[in-house]
Amino acid sequence: MALKAKVIAVGSSGKEGEMELPPVFETPYRPEVIHKTYVNLLSHSYQRQGRYPAAGEMVSAESRNTGLGIARLARARGEGFPRAGQAASVAGVRHGRVAHPPESWKNIYKKVNEKERKLGLCSAIAATARRDLVERRGHKLAKKIELPLVVSNAIESIAKAKELKKTLVDLGIGEDLARALYSHKPRSGTARRRGREARSGTSALVVVGNDSNLTNLSRTIPGVDIKHARDVSVLDFAPGSKPIRLTIFSQNAVDYMKNVRAPQHNVMELLNK
Repeated sequence: MALKAKVIAVGSSGKEGEMELPPVFETPYRPEVIHKTYVNLLSHSYQRQGRYPAAGEMVSAESRNTGLGIARLARARGEGFPRAGQAASVAGVRHGRVAHPPESWKNIYKKVNEKERKLGLCSAIAATARRDLVERRGHKLAKKIELPLVVSNAIESIAKAKELKKTLVDLGIGEDLARALYSHKPRSGTARRRGREARSGTSALVVVGNDSNLTNLSRTIPGVDIKHARDVSVLDFAPGSKPIRLTIFSQNAVDYMKNVRAPQHNVMELLNK
């Protein structure tokens, strides 16, 4: 028997109708596959880094050997200036080299099998229909919400952040938006200088099925991301590899996912033929 979900009309809390969910929502919950897929895909965004091989060693230093009542560390040669006599060229001393620095040649790209990636994605999509997993992650949901949360296609025509916020509040996730807003924390230091001025909690993910201006409103509301159904991945559904994120689907997004199948579903279809 096919699963069905209520379709909520945008602008009201009423029920617009029902629609049949695609087979991807029947995928079993596999947290270990979701975690592995998340970790491997996240490594694809890493930037390689390394240290200058001679860093901390570009100094004329030698040990003074025994008999002087001092440690036999290599010390900067010379006299009459502050650096003279200081330990140098060894790890664990001030201005010394790093013991095991990161190497730029190290391979940090973790491959992920295609079937494993698909299974992780499908399992994450199916888990969005489980209220216990969503609430366990920390999301605050109104009692009237039934998951998966499917809304009419009218949400894709929203062009202003104010309208989007009102729509989300009407759907019953106003408390979750407030939770993300209260966790807003300004940063300082290096992160602020590099453009990461603040961080906030993670709230709802809105998945649309058509190319619309709604995707331009992503992150205009703290914690709310908006993505097209073709662009979503495990990184969106399970931030921090912790399933599962509160997700809102438009009708077009649900229709788009009819072509998304877990590998095991494909095998079962072949066996049934």
